[in-house]
Formats: sequence, structure tokens, C-alpha cells
Amino acid sequence: MYVRDAKNREEVWLLDHIEAMGLDDAAFRSRDYVVALDEESNEKAGFGRIRVHKTDEDDYCELTGMGVLDAWRGQGVGAHVVERLVEKSGDAGFDVVYSFALEPTYLAQFGFEPVPKGDLPDPLRERLEAKRESMAGDIVPMRLAVDAFEMPERLREAFKLAAPAAEESAPEEQPEDFGIDPDSATYKYDTGR
Repeated sequence: MYVRDAKNREEVWLLDHIEAMGLDDAAFRSRDYVVALDEESNEKAGFGRIRVHKTDEDDYCELTGMGVLDAWRGQGVGAHVVERLVEKSGDAGFDVVYSFALEPTYLAQFGFEPVPKGDLPDPLRERLEAKRESMAGDIVPMRLAVDAFEMPERLREAFKLAAPAAEESAPEEQPEDFGIDPDSATYKYDTGR
């Protein structure tokens, strides 16, 4: 498994999965995303995004749009997406990153801490309000100093061994599923053979 920058040709794939997972796609740009892939099959397992909020005084970095496909959950994929996003943020010159979490304990394991709404910079306070209006659940603003990121060893090891969970095969569709009696049905091009 590895995590790399998303490519332009992955835009449709990203949008499809963002929509399916009910994630935020505001100001979508595929170049802001990273994608986790299986080295052997090249199968995509997860993704996440850096969103920069620019102001006249300062710029702020938000980690958002993070998702892991069902077959890859619980194997450290999301943790490595977060790690790559934090690294990219640091490389871009940010000392602090923010995120808005429905499950703050997930981000807390990496060193993120809750931030009171009043302590958020103005653009992030507005972003929090927009997310709370568009998403169900209690969204908690979180903050992390880039150099304080910690990867739990169990997630690093799980990522090394990650493999997609076996999918249940769907039963083959039968004529009866569509209300057709196969013994008495005739078809437009039936030749009587």
C-alpha cells in the first residue's frame, strides 16, 4: 500500500466516491487530493484532501474529504491518508492544520485537539457553520501542529498488510425477480426452438 497525489484522470472516481460517502465536495479540485492504492493491484482504497483558505492576513489549511472504501476499512488506510495530508501541508509551509470531525476520537489518536469555535480563524469559523448546515451530526473543529503528528504503530503495521475484504457475491438474477414466469413467457424474437 502507498499514498500518492491524485491524478486528473481520477476526478470522476473521486467525485463518485465522495458522493457515495456523503462527503463534502465544496470547491472540488482533484489536484488537492491524495489517493491510497494497493501496490500489486493498483486498486484505490481511500482518499483525502487539503483545502487552503486564503485571507489578506494569513492562509489556513484544512484537511477534508477523507474517506476509505468499505473493503479497506480498519486497516490503517485512513491513517496513512491523514499522514500524507499532514506531510503535504508541512511541505506547503503550514505549521498548523485544521479538520472538522464527526468522530473526533479518530483524529485525536494522531495528536489533533478540539478547538473552541471562538478560537477558530474567521474563514474556518464560517466553514464550520457551512459544514454544520450541510451535514448531520455533531461536527467538532480539530487542530494539529504539523510537527506533533503521531502515527500509532498498530496502524502503521496494519497498513503494511492491508488487503481488501472479500465481497459477498450477489446472487444471479432470475426471470422471477422481474415478475416473469419463464415457463409461459414469450419473447419478441422467440423463434419457437
